[in-house]
Amino acid sequence: MAEGDAETGRRLGGKLKRLDADPRLQRLARAVRDRLPGDALYGDPLSVAGDDPAGVLGRRLAAVSAQRPSALRELGFGALQVWQTLSEAQGRGHGDRDLAILFTDLVGFSSWALDAGDTLAVDLLRQVGQGLEPAVVEEGGRVVKRLGDGLMAVFNDPGSAIEAACRGQESLREIDIDGYRPAMRAGVHVGRPRKLGGDYFGVDVNIAARVAAAAGADEILVSEAARERLNGDIPLRRRWRFSAKGAPKDLRVYAAAVG
Repeated sequence: MAEGDAETGRRLGGKLKRLDADPRLQRLARAVRDRLPGDALYGDPLSVAGDDPAGVLGRRLAAVSAQRPSALRELGFGALQVWQTLSEAQGRGHGDRDLAILFTDLVGFSSWALDAGDTLAVDLLRQVGQGLEPAVVEEGGRVVKRLGDGLMAVFNDPGSAIEAACRGQESLREIDIDGYRPAMRAGVHVGRPRKLGGDYFGVDVNIAARVAAAAGADEILVSEAARERLNGDIPLRRRWRFSAKGAPKDLRVYAAAVG
């Protein structure tokens, strides 16, 4: 009886494997995915890089099905792409809406680190992170990624992004690494970046990065789009001399001061 059950199981497993490997079923599953809501390419390393449930399951599915084409793999990713889309629509993801994008980095860090060495450089970055990242979270933002001596974060509104950057700059004033005192620059822009996995991409992300790169030490630059969406009384002054490679030529920026 047990041997018969085992043989039946082996035969059923063999049939399922053959169906899963059938190119016609794979094409059909692929066509179904193309018609489902969400990202029909969901399942590549970028789209499953997040720490949300869909991203975690997507990475596991990709790992167990990476060796060969699979109809079940396509259907599984199809279910996850719909799940991800519904999550964004219900507010658990960001979706297609305005976000304030913040970039920061340390002015002159690379040159200093070459002379200071790895131990002091790592110590500095830890202290900077301990001051800046809590400020991002407390102002309602989320750290998207760490970029060596800086980070990228997103917020619901530009005022919170500016406040977080200002608090981060204030925290740096307490840092002294063997006589070196770091200075942070930051840039804030508002747009509708495309969310892919745990990251964001698109023109607006590039603009935010360019705005930050053009800032000076202890300066927070704000794009025109971010300025227009400010609700509070954050002092701004027009930065007349502004040039950033890759940014729109007519981009206006303002220097922010938060007391």
